[in-house]
Amino acid sequence: MPIDPIAQKMLDDAKASGRPNAHLLPVPTARENFENTFGALAKPDIFRTVDVSIPTRDGVQLPGRLYLPSEGSDLPLTVYYHGGGWLLGSIDSHDVATRLLAVASGSAVLSVGYRRGPEARFPTAVNDAIDALEWAVSPQAGLGVDTTRVAVAGDSAGGNLAAAVALHVRDAGGPALRHQLLVYPVTTTDLTRGMDAEYDGVMLERDELQWHQDNYLSSPEAASDPRVNVLAADLKGLVEATVILAECDPIRPQGELYAKALAEAGVSVESHLTPGLVHGFFGLDEVFPTANEAMTFAGKRLAQALASAR
Repeated sequence: MPIDPIAQKMLDDAKASGRPNAHLLPVPTARENFENTFGALAKPDIFRTVDVSIPTRDGVQLPGRLYLPSEGSDLPLTVYYHGGGWLLGSIDSHDVATRLLAVASGSAVLSVGYRRGPEARFPTAVNDAIDALEWAVSPQAGLGVDTTRVAVAGDSAGGNLAAAVALHVRDAGGPALRHQLLVYPVTTTDLTRGMDAEYDGVMLERDELQWHQDNYLSSPEAASDPRVNVLAADLKGLVEATVILAECDPIRPQGELYAKALAEAGVSVESHLTPGLVHGFFGLDEVFPTANEAMTFAGKRLAQALASAR
């Protein structure tokens, strides 16, 4: 299927602008461009948001934002990790997506501002993601939600972190998760397996993906660590999953391979593929009318997993 006409116009406009791709810019400039792109979106209505400070194991305080779709202290909780290749992105860049997800799922959503590379390299972001989950369900957090009904979620590199957290919880114990929502997740550092060359340059380029890895990983050996190369991990016994995919995404194979591996490991998993759309579409209902179907599907899956009775 051809690329969605709106997405194709975006690609054509970006090419015509002459602005270098992210990996050809200094990281601070790439971050600023990323934030400006998403900052122009209208903010959907939501009942309430609360900015919080999340403590970590090494004493650093992370920014967090709690999205409450309705009043009450019995809302389930979804802990969300934003995308951006472990280098870009923030709570603010993903403010629209997390608002929409909270409303679609009926779950409170805690968006986590984990530390990014290259200033803080792997496994800092993974540890931050784990610490945020453990803090969120603790009495000290006082989020006013039902901490017995918890899921993790994330998009792209954030999906990688969510998957790593699910692996950690299975192996080390801790909060009992009910679901992992993985939106076009990064699951392997092997780009010979994890990239569809047909869509190289559609929102993401192969060199850009390597740039993200080079600025995130602490050493070449880290590329094989199952906390980042989650596709190589033992997946048996993991919590059920939802995988959201975009047809014209160069890293679509990473999500497809992971969903297949989860199923082969006996994990309950369902996938949703949006035809014609590109990496980064999740939550961009304002831009792509067909994006809403994936958000609705994700919200329904979370709502079912986080329902009171199990």
